[in-house]
Amino acid sequence: MKNVLAINSGSSSLKFKVIEFDESPKTAARFTASSRYEGSIEDIGPAAKMVLRPAGKAVVHTTGIVSTHVEAVRCMLQMLEESSRLDGRDLRIDAVGHRVVHGGEQFQEPVVIDDDVVVAIDRLAEFAPLHNPGSIAAIDGARAVLGSHIPMVAVFDTAFHRSIPPRAATYAIDLDLARKHGIHRYGFHGIAHASLAGICAAAVKRPLTQLRLITLQLGNGCSATAIDGGRSVDTSMGFTPLEGLVMGTRSGDLDPAVIGHLVRREGLTVDEVERFLNERSGLLGVSGISRDMRKLLNAAEGKPDSRAALALDMFCYRVRKYIGAYLAVLGGADAIVFGGGIGERSAVIRARICDGMDWCGLRLDPLRNEAAREIAPGEAIKISEEGAPMTCYVAGGDEELEIARATFECVWEGRPIIREK
Repeated sequence: MKNVLAINSGSSSLKFKVIEFDESPKTAARFTASSRYEGSIEDIGPAAKMVLRPAGKAVVHTTGIVSTHVEAVRCMLQMLEESSRLDGRDLRIDAVGHRVVHGGEQFQEPVVIDDDVVVAIDRLAEFAPLHNPGSIAAIDGARAVLGSHIPMVAVFDTAFHRSIPPRAATYAIDLDLARKHGIHRYGFHGIAHASLAGICAAAVKRPLTQLRLITLQLGNGCSATAIDGGRSVDTSMGFTPLEGLVMGTRSGDLDPAVIGHLVRREGLTVDEVERFLNERSGLLGVSGISRDMRKLLNAAEGKPDSRAALALDMFCYRVRKYIGAYLAVLGGADAIVFGGGIGERSAVIRARICDGMDWCGLRLDPLRNEAAREIAPGEAIKISEEGAPMTCYVAGGDEELEIARATFECVWEGRPIIREK
């Protein structure tokens, strides 16, 4: 048995899962994996919320001061050790996998972490300012607490999208300049999209290599991906996670000339405009109220002319627009897969996105859609009408399992594990 601790770190949060891998099957590259513990530490700071879910046990909730990601890692390990003692089973961590959002040109596969890797990831923070710093903080914390004898692996969101062909990945700017500075479509949320695709393939009981899928990761950050035969062929996020769909605080697609216009008219620096587009735009910027979808739905109820209603209309329209584009890219699709916090929990938003798409055979069953609210990680629920030409699923993405699998193969296999999905 090997125990892999998967850490999915955000700017002020840390999600984790301990996955136990059974290596007993003799066939190469075959194993089974099961979750022993999972949990999270949210709102790192003076009033952090700590949650631990031991497999098959009651959920443990606590609050307290957790000032830094290093303290969050210590707190996480303390919770795991205490719970394992109560279970009567020692918890041995054999390896740790870390989600890293931006891998740049340098990292196109998972990599064992050393000092040079940490420096390189830190250098890429300018392209993912809301994400890479949190990953670095969690890596530093885990190395400080666990020591250098435990192998650690960086698993990159951008790696899944390395298969995007040049016609989709290349921006129409001077090619020499683009290549000099590594400017092209990297794509993000790759770990989540890979998870959604695998879960859907298992649900329809067909090999992933035979499916054309459009996966929608809708949360505070949002992205759409066209997947052909298990390979990403286009995705909505680009050089940074700012491009594409309307998000919680990010603008998504925007005429680049807007940046220069704001610099000239508002007297802002380029850095200030970028912060504005990343942190004060999207649902928050349009509504003027919140980035929280639930609050916006409440605010827009009975007020079709409100800013909240406009924000919701823009959000759903942009997703629907990308679905149409990716149907063209793929030449049709076998399924649409909703994931992420909004995609999993909001039946209203799913219905609004799919409204009027009978032309392509996408028809939701209202009862199924309404019933699909709490989906366990790794599970999928069909929400399309029976017999509809295009099926639609809600899937509980499991990024931590994908991170753990990639870590296992990087540390002990030395090559990608072939998995049937």
